Amino acid sequence: MDDRPIADRWQDIVQHVKEEYLSETQAYPWIVGFSGGKDSTVVAHAVFEALLSIPPSRRNRPVHIVSNDTMVESPLVMAHLDSVTTLIEGAVEGLGLPMTVARTKPDLDKTFWVLLIGKGYPSPNSQMRWCTDRLKIQPTSTYIKDNISAHGAAIVVLGVRRTESIRRMQTVNKYENLRGSNLNEHSSIAGAYIFRPILELSTDDVWELLGSFPAPWGGTHTKLFQLYRDAEGGECPVVLSKDEAPGCGTKNSRFGCWTCTVVEKDKSLQGFIDSGQHAYKPLVAFRDWLVDIRNDPARRSAIRRNGRLTFDLSGKHIPGPFTIQARREILERLLQVQSEFGGQLITDDEVNLIHKFWAMDLQQQEGLANV
Repeated sequence: MDDRPIADRWQDIVQHVKEEYLSETQAYPWIVGFSGGKDSTVVAHAVFEALLSIPPSRRNRPVHIVSNDTMVESPLVMAHLDSVTTLIEGAVEGLGLPMTVARTKPDLDKTFWVLLIGKGYPSPNSQMRWCTDRLKIQPTSTYIKDNISAHGAAIVVLGVRRTESIRRMQTVNKYENLRGSNLNEHSSIAGAYIFRPILELSTDDVWELLGSFPAPWGGTHTKLFQLYRDAEGGECPVVLSKDEAPGCGTKNSRFGCWTCTVVEKDKSLQGFIDSGQHAYKPLVAFRDWLVDIRNDPARRSAIRRNGRLTFDLSGKHIPGPFTIQARREILERLLQVQSEFGGQLITDDEVNLIHKFWAMDLQQQEGLANV
């Protein structure tokens, strides 16, 4: 345990980041995973401070600040992320830093609503969590792979901490640093290496740092403190592999998709409501309804999307996707909730593609009926 003053420890972290940035053994681009939560904010802060301490002539390594939008993020969290990334973009331009601010999103045919309402995927649960890979892992992994293709490799800078949870500690310990290096190989992306500058910080350390030093891109971290206070929890971290997927949809990481049906109760949304954000009530009610209808046999097709009846090893029937009628019901309710909420919850492009998938499924059903 490091009992030194937080200011001294912070200077060590910034110096560590600076030395790694200036490493003579490799100059691959950095991709900083930025969720807007406390841990990724501290990491982005450290990277900023390190770059500002380096003469412009030596700032040769490109840095990408990359956030992910699942398109079903909690609107309050998304508003915070938008605000912070806008400030970062302005600071990067004003300070002349070699940084790119980017945001990844799932492909249109892989969004939550297109898969749930368009194709009828049942609401995700702990046994069938189809959302994490499509909404989080694939979009950001594609961004990383594009950089690997362009530069030969990429360094992913993450706000991973050993003390976050037992599961996270096990994952961290599983992938220790390469010999003589501050990097460790990514578990599933060839050519990607992980740099973890705040690995040994505790949660209290993170909050003390955020409260002690103003954001280098301008402003303070006051809104971030308030966001956590209102939501009573933490954020779903940047997820880059299935090893890390349990961080999404667990009681330990409660900032995330407002549609998350993997958790029993959405504590962050309820926290926002309890703190006076009553506009979120329809969203919570809708999410709870998605959980309730998941296993309703009247709303599920008897056959799978491949046209087959499926049974498990015990002989129990495994139902197929939501029926077209159920999907229509879900879309109608969602559009009503969107109207009540007063903010966009589904895009017009998603609605149009949903209707196309319905037409294709109806055509397929008619073909099967005529066989």
